[in-house]
Amino acid sequence: MPDIWNFHSAGQLIFGCGAIAQAGRLAERLGLGRVMIVADRHLVAAGIADRVAEPLREAGMDAPRFEGGEAEPSLDAAAAAIAFARDCRPDGLLGLGGGSNMDLAKITATVLAHGREPREYFGEDRIPGPVLPLVCVPTTSGTGSEVSASCVLTDRAAQIKVGVLSNYLRPRVAIVDPLLTVSCPAKVTADSGIDALTHAIEAYTAIDNSQFSVPPGEKTCYQGRHPLADCLAAKAIRLIGGNLERAVREPGDVAAREAMALGATLAGLAFSNVGVALVHALEYPLGGLTHCSHGAGNGLFLPYVMRYNMPARHRELARVAEFLGVATDGLDERQAALAAIERVEQLRRSIGIPERLRDLRVTREQLPGLAEKTLAIKRILRVNPRPVSLDDLLAILESAL
Repeated sequence: MPDIWNFHSAGQLIFGCGAIAQAGRLAERLGLGRVMIVADRHLVAAGIADRVAEPLREAGMDAPRFEGGEAEPSLDAAAAAIAFARDCRPDGLLGLGGGSNMDLAKITATVLAHGREPREYFGEDRIPGPVLPLVCVPTTSGTGSEVSASCVLTDRAAQIKVGVLSNYLRPRVAIVDPLLTVSCPAKVTADSGIDALTHAIEAYTAIDNSQFSVPPGEKTCYQGRHPLADCLAAKAIRLIGGNLERAVREPGDVAAREAMALGATLAGLAFSNVGVALVHALEYPLGGLTHCSHGAGNGLFLPYVMRYNMPARHRELARVAEFLGVATDGLDERQAALAAIERVEQLRRSIGIPERLRDLRVTREQLPGLAEKTLAIKRILRVNPRPVSLDDLLAILESAL
């Protein structure tokens, strides 16, 4: 079957140091008069929420602020944001922060436009039409949510993360200002950075577009690897691999912050079209069980999944080694692929990402439940280049224990 692929992004992407000064003008062009900012107490305390609100107010807009954002946002946090929005009746929303706050803005914009409850949008392509205008402004370099079609919430009762996937969730405007990430703490920089690297590597090693299939009657925003996403993912891996450690150790290094911000956005553009795969499928139940950050869970699983996928993707993983700056002269493809995995393990260790499930207090008795929940996430497992069975998942989890 010949490759037929397409590409989606945010409606407009503005990138650069100081770009947030354009927020008012950009919101004005969207016809917005009242913009609800979705933030959290940390961004308020750091003064970042005020920095973002200032250009909106200078443009004559109301900017009511929801400050109840939380890491790995729960359905309760989503309900609180929606209730706040119903009271203030915004024309649009500005998601400010990491992926968590941007995701809260996305689900709020969805419910305000179409009613119903967040649970009714879980899954793929269940949003019936455009949502309220979204402006997304990242303060971390990780999720790529400023350009993506996804929103992830935590169902604490079921102990699992759940996703809403629809191209209607792509923001109308993404403003990526690397200066807003300078105050990001080292742990958040590390967790979000390894998350971005996971996005790029999963996109670059995903199943080919020509082999990607969706069961009859199902819809998806994902489509497998294609040439444009390969370019974006490759550049993202280079940027992140070359700058993540520096950004963690030297938070005021603006050049490293700028490279990480660009790398995370490029990775977001790649994975949000190609799809994420087995690493994310494993992380969703792990995050629901342990409440670890999404990035930490992805970083833990990344080298184990790379090793599992080697038989299907040794050539691509060999290229990943080159992108990560590994000297591959004299190595065959298998050796270079192994070197890529070793470099990811080294990077993970260097920035303090957990290396074993036992580091998160996971027990062997919990592995079957994690494997069963992972196997049920078919929408992203179909993106993986190598099929997985329950026994395969148990073996990966055992190796990671």
